Amino acid sequence: MQKRAYYGLYIVIAILAVLPMVLPNSFYLDLAIRMAINAVIVLGLNLLIGFAGQISLGHAGFLGIGAYASAVLPTHFGWHPLLAMGAGAVAAGVLAGVLARPIFKLKGHYLAMATLGLGIILSIAIRNEAQWTGGPDGMPVLPMGLFGFELASDRHWYWAVALLLSISVWASLNLIDSPFGRALRALHGSEVASQVVGVDVVRYKVAIFVMSAVFASLMGSVTAHYVGFVTPNLADFFHSIELVTMVVIGGMASVYGSLVGAVLLTALPQALATFEGWETVVFGAILMICMIFLPKGLVPTLAAKFDKGEQA
Repeated sequence: MQKRAYYGLYIVIAILAVLPMVLPNSFYLDLAIRMAINAVIVLGLNLLIGFAGQISLGHAGFLGIGAYASAVLPTHFGWHPLLAMGAGAVAAGVLAGVLARPIFKLKGHYLAMATLGLGIILSIAIRNEAQWTGGPDGMPVLPMGLFGFELASDRHWYWAVALLLSISVWASLNLIDSPFGRALRALHGSEVASQVVGVDVVRYKVAIFVMSAVFASLMGSVTAHYVGFVTPNLADFFHSIELVTMVVIGGMASVYGSLVGAVLLTALPQALATFEGWETVVFGAILMICMIFLPKGLVPTLAAKFDKGEQA
């Protein structure tokens, strides 16, 4: 792994360590927790979209699986929250593994439509099974606890998600620098060329899709326990598009781009709340400007300019 990538990891850990000491109140601490949760989800999605080149427009459906596993299984069947979280991750991984082979035979907009359809089906199933999920109104989620210790305060949750984020960044950097990661980048460049040099294209597509789905499911469970309530909005189409936008704005095929995209798009709606009814218009305009002038995303564009400045 390149030393520069490690430096970025050290900076992330330092920021996470200092942040609770400088945040003025619980509102900003809550926002930081939501940023970290989204960052972990986007890290997994960027491995699929940015590094492997496989689009997914229904990824929020896997968040829904994890969230509702953590809500339904403890509430209706008395499962321990950690066991329910693991069951949700396994269910998301199995579903992704079963559907990945037929889905990834498609390309381009056909692939996008197939993943979109998967997300919509999962969202509809959650809304319609009201006797288990509470339907459109949602349902409460039992607290997360282990050995008598319960994650109750915002500070407890902050340190938990900060640890998850640090581990996820470290794991992503190591994965990308491994033979598996090099195979993903080759797959993104050209599937035909990858096959010629011996890369099992189908196996790698399935593996990264399953991995990304498990990431999403686990963080869906974390979100459900943190908020204490879950609704079908977590799994709907618009949330999927929001996650993909975080990948694109931050920078595809960039680990730190995932972090930047998640932070910006989680904070931006809060910052635009003062526009009173025009926040959606302003939000869309900002995204358009970013895509026009920074088509590769914020982090890759700024990194390229920095490298040119060093060479000059």
